[in-house]
Amino acid sequence: MREQQMASTQSGLRIQGDDNLQSMFVGAVMRKIKSRTWKKQRYFRLQEDCMTIWYKSKKAGNAHSTFSVSDVEAVREGHQSEVLLSISDEFPPNRCFTLVFRGRRGNLDLVADSAEEAQSWIKGMRKLIENVENMGQREKLDQWICDWFKKADKNKDGRMNFKEVQDLLKMMNVDMNEHHALRLFTMADKSQTGSLEGDEFVLFYKMLTQREDVVRIFQDYSGDGQKLTLHDLEDFLREEQLETEAVQQRALELIERYEPSDTAKMLQAMSIDGFLMYLGSAEGSIFDPQHQGVYQDMTLPLCHYFISSSHNTYLLEDQLRGHSSVEGYIRALKRGCRCVEVDCWDGPNGEPIVYHGHTFTSKILFKDVVIALGSYAFKVSEYPVILSIENHCSVEQQRVMAQHLNQILGDMLLKSTVDGNTTNSFPSPEELKGRILLKGKKIGGLEASMSGVVEDSLTEEVSDEDEGADIDEDNHHNDSIRRRTKKSKQHLSKELSDFVVYCKSVHFNGFKHSRNHAKFYEISSFTESKARKYMREAGAEFVCHNARQLSRIYPSGLRTDSSNFNPQDMWSVGCQIVALNFQTAGVEMDLNDGLFSQNGHCGYILKPEFMRSAERGFDPDHPQNHDGYQPLKLSIQVISGQQLPKVNIKEGSIVDPLVRVEIYGVPLDHAKQETRYIDNNGFNPVWYDTLSFTIHTPELALVRFVVEDYDKTSKNDFVGQYTLPFLCIQQGYRHIQLLSRDGTSIPPSSLFVNIRITKIT
Repeated sequence: MREQQMASTQSGLRIQGDDNLQSMFVGAVMRKIKSRTWKKQRYFRLQEDCMTIWYKSKKAGNAHSTFSVSDVEAVREGHQSEVLLSISDEFPPNRCFTLVFRGRRGNLDLVADSAEEAQSWIKGMRKLIENVENMGQREKLDQWICDWFKKADKNKDGRMNFKEVQDLLKMMNVDMNEHHALRLFTMADKSQTGSLEGDEFVLFYKMLTQREDVVRIFQDYSGDGQKLTLHDLEDFLREEQLETEAVQQRALELIERYEPSDTAKMLQAMSIDGFLMYLGSAEGSIFDPQHQGVYQDMTLPLCHYFISSSHNTYLLEDQLRGHSSVEGYIRALKRGCRCVEVDCWDGPNGEPIVYHGHTFTSKILFKDVVIALGSYAFKVSEYPVILSIENHCSVEQQRVMAQHLNQILGDMLLKSTVDGNTTNSFPSPEELKGRILLKGKKIGGLEASMSGVVEDSLTEEVSDEDEGADIDEDNHHNDSIRRRTKKSKQHLSKELSDFVVYCKSVHFNGFKHSRNHAKFYEISSFTESKARKYMREAGAEFVCHNARQLSRIYPSGLRTDSSNFNPQDMWSVGCQIVALNFQTAGVEMDLNDGLFSQNGHCGYILKPEFMRSAERGFDPDHPQNHDGYQPLKLSIQVISGQQLPKVNIKEGSIVDPLVRVEIYGVPLDHAKQETRYIDNNGFNPVWYDTLSFTIHTPELALVRFVVEDYDKTSKNDFVGQYTLPFLCIQQGYRHIQLLSRDGTSIPPSSLFVNIRITKIT
């Protein structure tokens, strides 16, 4: 079988007529650059499937590597990475380009032998990426089948014998007895040649992936067991998917969109294939498509929104020896982050630098961070970005900072109030679209700087989030150092101070003081331990405080490994800027990604109405006391899993999957339940286990589905997860597309569930 035939579903690619792709097929020797001193030649070539880039060292030996086009998010042209900028004196920009990968994987910086060759690869890669993004569901599945075929066809003769098929089943996480495998193999071998090729392999795969669970539902609603008439499909949508509006119209749309058979379409009917396509689509997903775009009111004051926020944005690794990089800002902004942090220190030649002070982390120029901010701030979201400055610079270098901000960002930088006069509340995200706000120390108040009466270079308390102070505070020892650190003063430059408009950093002196004296534009930062203390002692007061003012919470200075705290606890008391280490994967970042996956990934989520009143305090510890309290019962039947990724590379090892559902929200809602595990089946495990939860505050709840490989002797291995806000759940039979630990998709791995939400009376 020719692999191109199997990949022919990518017909969008007219390869023969595309010179760039032709030249990528031939391949090219390019330099792979890791630093000024690490530059190695590698041979790169596009494989016939138009989906895989193969490369190897020029040296003798067989070692080679590959990566998939679908792993590449973008191609940057010229010196657009720190590595390529560092060798800009050696190689001209027209020969350089960067492949940016999804998730947390590092970039690939390349230098071609000529500008023409670089252009071929840049244009060719962009075309391939666009093609992947435009692939339909069916094409993606065909591509996946094709990838497996190539892995299993060991002797590369384009056909597969029974031994190769058995090896393939192991690779695919299927534990099937030999007799059953041989029966499927013989049924698929229509040509009776003792091997499968092309369409025969696709047939074998389809028999292998027959979805008994879906067939069962289909037959429950089908009058003749062969098709769903329009009336049958309407019944299914009403009774199972709980659709209520224009159901007949909806059924007709689904047939038109997902039914592959023209004959069935003419009969206004849906076959099992069309039914499967619908259930596996975005409309059959657990996430309600109506919450995908920006659907919330964006015209309320800024303090009424949760804001996606990053801590130590410049770090790609840990906080002691990690690598500081402008790439950290680009990655965070491309994930919809709207508040980034810079730690500024005096640098050589009068240029301020950014790094984690008093550690061995590498250093980058403040100017380069601002350039990246100017380029990437509004690529994913048009809503405002807050630049949180931890300022350790002398007045002279603060002036340089102000100069860079003004010259590079221009009108993007907010330099005065939105309407030209001071009001008593924040403008809205809508009014601040396309603007970058500075958060930092300020000389005097907003009123004084608006009227122009501000003296130069006044002293202010040192920044609250001086993490040297945090470590002592978290450890509760060394009081003399702690007091000394807190009381030290710092000179501020008027130029930088004037650019701080709506986010003046101030020390927090308690809720009572804040209620009586604080201005709306004053923002306090709290370490996680301080925030927890206030939550325990006065949760409802914290909620009221956050209805008037912004609060920023950041990880303890003791987290030198850049680990994170649970952000949900902080959101439950209304804290808006809950800053996490975006570079560190784990449940905490899954929750952050889950919350901000709604509302167009714009980085702003409107707080529930009961958290927006400065008078009426919602108490997260006693949610039943608030007006409008209505608990709900969430019932999840975990039916089956599909093509779960293999986590253990040991030969012959197959996943024993279990599913755990975790609820995060107000303390009363925190809960976990799991299914039993299924022995040796990561390919199509079936559970039919039902898990039930009571949700007291649905508006704040997040639901996380985790799949693990059960191990009775040690900790279970992570297989995949998916997290979403409770209010974004669609009821009925739904698929959940699983994500990797990194938050990137791992198609076609999914779970199939049935969901019901009912009021508890």
